[in-house]
Amino acid sequence: MLSLSRRHFLGTSLAGLGAAALGPLWPSGAGELLVLAGENAPSFDTLFLTWRHDPTTTIVIQWVGDAADATTTVEYAPQEGMIRQSAAVATKPFPGTDFVVYRCEIAGLKAGTEYKFQIGASPEFRFRTMPAKATDEFSFITGGDAGTGQAAVNSNRIAAKQDPYFVVIAGDLAYDNGRSPETFLKFMQNYRATMIDSEGRLIPLVTCLGNHEVNGGYNHDRKAAGSYLSVFDVFFAETSYGVLDFGDYLSLVLLDTGHLSPIAGEQTDWLQKMLSEREDHPHVFAIQHVPCYPSHRPAWGAIGIGGTGADQRQLWSPLFERHKVNVVLEHHDHTFKRSHPLTDGMVDEKNGVLYLGDGSWGKLRPPVSPEQRPYLAKVGQRYHISMHRLEGDRRFHIALDDSGKIADVVTTVSQRAAL
Repeated sequence: MLSLSRRHFLGTSLAGLGAAALGPLWPSGAGELLVLAGENAPSFDTLFLTWRHDPTTTIVIQWVGDAADATTTVEYAPQEGMIRQSAAVATKPFPGTDFVVYRCEIAGLKAGTEYKFQIGASPEFRFRTMPAKATDEFSFITGGDAGTGQAAVNSNRIAAKQDPYFVVIAGDLAYDNGRSPETFLKFMQNYRATMIDSEGRLIPLVTCLGNHEVNGGYNHDRKAAGSYLSVFDVFFAETSYGVLDFGDYLSLVLLDTGHLSPIAGEQTDWLQKMLSEREDHPHVFAIQHVPCYPSHRPAWGAIGIGGTGADQRQLWSPLFERHKVNVVLEHHDHTFKRSHPLTDGMVDEKNGVLYLGDGSWGKLRPPVSPEQRPYLAKVGQRYHISMHRLEGDRRFHIALDDSGKIADVVTTVSQRAAL
């Protein structure tokens, strides 16, 4: 077991105690936040926000720290409010280390509202709740395959500059492989250091599993994803897949492409049920790590069967098509990719499903050409993130490259509003 000491942990920190209160503080060159916490002060350099329940009225605050810090409450209030409320903090072990995960969930918040909070005697941190209705325009960022290198940190910065309401990284966050808690902590520190918007608000993080969260990659039990589940079991408490509903207007269907849960069987049955129950939600995005339609790996085996994504194409794509989930976000191949709208693997401009990816937040591989894979509309070997802007029933999907320039734009209109 790797045992990280408190001194070593603080020594590798990228962000310190007062960072969010000060807003983005960029030293020259590296673009990382300064370490402001002392040896005897609690460090919040792994602090991040996520959700378990409806993001319009709740927030989950988490960080990894020393068990001796013994923080028991978080105080919070609307940004312009004077009366504060308190919420309890729970702790649990952070596997393979001497540290613990601190977790506080706050419910009963007002939708579309700015909030401030303090952890013990810390400076104030800030966040905002999601809008109550889909009539409010907003954007969020997605991608996958990050890691802890400079390219991933640069993608973080580009994402934060867009002032998104939240970020989704769909698998292969840290590349800790289920056995390197130090690597996972580094990812959290990078995220904390860079994912602050122009108003000084922390940007919440939503995720799903990839093979590099799991010791062995595929077909293992929950113990194989110790670091990842130590913090994201707040959402994936019982299964490694789930759906996050934003009021009644947006649902993120977060899937496990065979890492801890098989694709066939219970997960597919669950997917059918969840999509059926959300027929009246205008915006439903399916999000997964391994792609149905890969842009680098082989899509078919040697005799025309099998290949990357084969089980999903057989079991999940028909459900996406039947339930009008006309955008699927997928990753794993480390390229930029946009498919044609597809039905049963064939181009269908009117009713097809658009597959966007392919996981180049911080990793790169060369894609195959659209001539080799007719389902591909556009590909590139470039780092990129995707910004999704929702305006009523319209969605604008904008790919931003590693310089922050627009690499691609495609528009979809929710077909579900007419169901």
